Amino acid sequence: MIGIFDSGIGGLTVARAVRSRFPGHDMIYFGDTARTPYGTKSQQTVVRCCIENTRLLLDKGAKLVVVACNTASALAMDELKSLFDVPFVEVITPAVDLALNDPKNRIIGVIGTRATISSRVYETKIHAKAPNKIVHSVACPLLVPLVEEGWAKKPETRRIVKKYLVPLKTRQIDSLILGCTHYPVIKEIIAQKAGKRVRIVDSSLACATALESALADNPALADELSCNSRMEILVSDITPQFEKTAGFILGSKVSLTRVVL
Repeated sequence: MIGIFDSGIGGLTVARAVRSRFPGHDMIYFGDTARTPYGTKSQQTVVRCCIENTRLLLDKGAKLVVVACNTASALAMDELKSLFDVPFVEVITPAVDLALNDPKNRIIGVIGTRATISSRVYETKIHAKAPNKIVHSVACPLLVPLVEEGWAKKPETRRIVKKYLVPLKTRQIDSLILGCTHYPVIKEIIAQKAGKRVRIVDSSLACATALESALADNPALADELSCNSRMEILVSDITPQFEKTAGFILGSKVSLTRVVL
């Protein structure tokens, strides 16, 4: 079973991409809706949440854990890998690799939560592989709550996205990394406001590709994963809006199970 966790609903964009690549594999998703968002919290709190999330998924039978949250990937991966002897796939490195696969990309923009942007993890990873690239990052703290509230099609969301992207458009970026897995829900708005010449890098799709590569490199693990096409969605708090937005993201009605950590 493939385990996936996020601070809330955004990681379902990763789950959707993974299910598209592996339609037969069993998946268990945990959205930490009682403690969302992670992007405004301290590293110590984020690490503690991620440890508890991972334990939950492993206790439920996950053989591999996808950290479908940029903030968690930026702040907690070293701790998780030191504590748990299971393979992890995160969202940042695959997005960086995807952004760099086009040699024409000279100026790269990144949008994400305050915690992700403050960590400068994207700049660090990009410059480690391509020192000549220019990176400009902007924190967009209002976008996660807007997605969580189901405001993907509201005019207020369009105006806020436009305002956040002004500094990046001024710097004439060539590509834009969606450094939060909530953002693919409003990808069309972001792409429109960024402009036609800007290539959008979707970290949820990049993560699914990285998972595919990881399983290809580890056939023994791939053989261990159950293939009954089941998907279970766990949350730390059930709200009608989460259920509605989750159904919108996955394209079908969802059933939620509340768990206490």
